[in-house]
Amino acid sequence: MSRQMHLGVFFNHTGHHIASWRHPAAQADAAVNLGHYLDLAKSAEAAFLDFCFFADASGVRDAPFEILSRSAQYTAYFEPITLLTAMSTVTTKVGLVATASTSYYEPYNIARLFGSLDHISSGRAGLNIVTGGDPSASKNFGRDEHYDHDERYLRAAEFVDVLKGLWDSWDDDAFVRDKETGVFFDPKKVHYLDHKDQFFSVRGPLNCPRPPQGYPVIFQAGFSNAGRELAAQSAEGVFTSGSTFESQKDHYDDVKGRMNKYGRETNQMVVLPGLTPIIAQSDAEAREKEAYLQTLIHPEVGKAFSEHILEADLRNYDLDETLPSLPVTAQTSGQARAIRQRAYDNKWTIRDVYLRFAGSRGKLTMVGSYKAVADQMQYWFENQACDGFIFQPPYLPGGLDEITQMLIPELQDRGLASTEYRGNTLREHMGLTRPRSRWELS
Repeated sequence: MSRQMHLGVFFNHTGHHIASWRHPAAQADAAVNLGHYLDLAKSAEAAFLDFCFFADASGVRDAPFEILSRSAQYTAYFEPITLLTAMSTVTTKVGLVATASTSYYEPYNIARLFGSLDHISSGRAGLNIVTGGDPSASKNFGRDEHYDHDERYLRAAEFVDVLKGLWDSWDDDAFVRDKETGVFFDPKKVHYLDHKDQFFSVRGPLNCPRPPQGYPVIFQAGFSNAGRELAAQSAEGVFTSGSTFESQKDHYDDVKGRMNKYGRETNQMVVLPGLTPIIAQSDAEAREKEAYLQTLIHPEVGKAFSEHILEADLRNYDLDETLPSLPVTAQTSGQARAIRQRAYDNKWTIRDVYLRFAGSRGKLTMVGSYKAVADQMQYWFENQACDGFIFQPPYLPGGLDEITQMLIPELQDRGLASTEYRGNTLREHMGLTRPRSRWELS
């Protein structure tokens, strides 16, 4: 079989466009509508997508309520691990991936939660490791300030090491459950972790058997140098934000090129840019769809969105003023720096910034006929800029319907997308090997 794209879908409540909730094809109460998500999961599985992906945050966005009141995306919504557990009961194949913050969780909690999800879903769990970039989150966890950028990534690297150690607490065959002898588990096959290092002290063992996949698939989305290093060290799925072919190609080559020093093969990492496709039967119709979506953006919401993706205070600037030179701090993410540079290079106004990225929240948007968008995706894929894509539908459920009814069949006809699942687990879908326990290797 020739190389095929790995394809997932990122569900962001009503959709990824910042005004998506106002679209006629969007479910306005999506964030707290379980039926909405169950239907989306079944649609993703019917299209043979590798996984469904959920982001998360550690609090309500720090912005005036008058502005937040016009947005459906930054306020109140389901906790994703609970939601994915519910989604696992109406699906049997599609992977289930959620974000968790290494800044505001403890490794033991996350190891148990995602280990349980992997068991409940029969091996379909994935964990997206984030360090958290919202300074307001710290105030919900007894800290006046967020961890600084480099400290967050050092903490995350240790966090992942502890997770893997905890998932290895029990050998795969530890639980014999022999009723005749009265032996429930083999005591030689359970292990203390006894981890003590810079950030964490964790004894173990984990009170959850070793996950069916060995470890849930580890995702990571850092764009900075520290983020890329963490991805090279431990990520199996990398969610990228390249909004041009050149930037994405650079990221792909760079992060895969760092894997060798950690003893990793490049085929054990799947690099997937986020993609918002705005598609129709023709290019003209697709451009009309995009133009209509842009008319739904309230200017104050657009400005607040620009502040978020640029990580800057823009209150004293006019929307149609060219983006000023913004201060860079230790907290400024790699994605924010990249978007700022594009704005400087192109002399964009603040309004230009939010109109450019309103549909994809800082990532890639492709607008055109479904065939034209498939052409672009094929070019990126065949020229080694990615291993596939994570779809970010502009509105839900309508945007997912368009992807599964037009774009996926086109990719399947070209032999670029699968017409069946590669196996039963998320690792099998993504072509990843099942990791051996550290105790088996010792």
